[in-house]
Amino acid sequence: MTVHEDGPDPIDVAVGLRLRTLRKERGMSQDQLGRALGITFQQIQKYERGTNRISASMLVKSARALNVAPNALLPEEGDPTPRSPAVLTLLAQMHGVEELVEAYARIRSPRLRRAVLNIARSLAEDV
Repeated sequence: MTVHEDGPDPIDVAVGLRLRTLRKERGMSQDQLGRALGITFQQIQKYERGTNRISASMLVKSARALNVAPNALLPEEGDPTPRSPAVLTLLAQMHGVEELVEAYARIRSPRLRRAVLNIARSLAEDV
């Protein structure tokens, strides 16, 4: 696996995030997906975090298990690049981030989203 100065390759992390998103959309646990692929749930965790790179054959097998085309697991051309690879790594590894982002995205009011962001910044400064 290629490791960048800030951690795993951002593409590997993006693929892992897509794997996790599709798995959860299908109501599958890491253990269920791992069994379908003949690997452990720990290996699924490593793929989803981007700490282990998914081989081409495992990517195709994962897509089949999730009933999607293999390219559904790949980042799309023009996807925004985070300020640093560390941002994707943080998103992939922190428990609760996905739920927080989903809840934030459901807030319709720009004023309220800004207020939530300000609260988060304030809490982070108090640490």
